[in-house]
Amino acid sequence: MTKADIVANISDKLGLEKAEVQATVETFMAEVKDSLESGDNVYLRGFGSFVVKKRAEKTGRNISKNTTIKIPAHNIPAFKPAKVFIEGVKTKVEVK
Repeated sequence: MTKADIVANISDKLGLEKAEVQATVETFMAEVKDSLESGDNVYLRGFGSFVVKKRAEKTGRNISKNTTIKIPAHNIPAFKPAKVFIEGVKTKVEVK
């Protein structure tokens, strides 16, 4: 499912203009991004949490030059689904 599909589905379900829904979805994503970039987590009860995870410094390898490199500690965005979200997917999606 793409962002366009989400906008179309919400527009059909709520009877709103696609442009309004598009603006709302874009603004939501921008707010989540801005919040994570400032170091704040976003909690959506019943859906999940967008959190900032810290990755520790580690040693990696540059295989083309056969050397070791240090990868500095850094933060990454992550999504942690809520328990009800996980249970819904477990019960409704068939294992292939």
